[in-house]
Amino acid sequence: MESVPHIISTKDLAYISDMFEWNFVASKGIYHFASEVENESFKDLLLEVARMHAIHCRFLLSILQGEDIDEE
Repeated sequence: MESVPHIISTKDLAYISDMFEWNFVASKGIYHFASEVENESFKDLLLEVARMHAIHCRFLLSILQGEDIDEE
């Protein structure tokens, strides 16, 4: 039996691109605001959220690069 090829439609690619952009802009903005905050516990929380968005960006890129993803 042949395996299904890894294909992303044009519409899917556009949506993945949008999701990447949303997460990238969010991560970049949150890193900026974290650098402006003086409260260390709030700064740590902001950095954690920014890292989460960066992880989402890497995940979306791995999809586009055709890497196998282990779902949790």
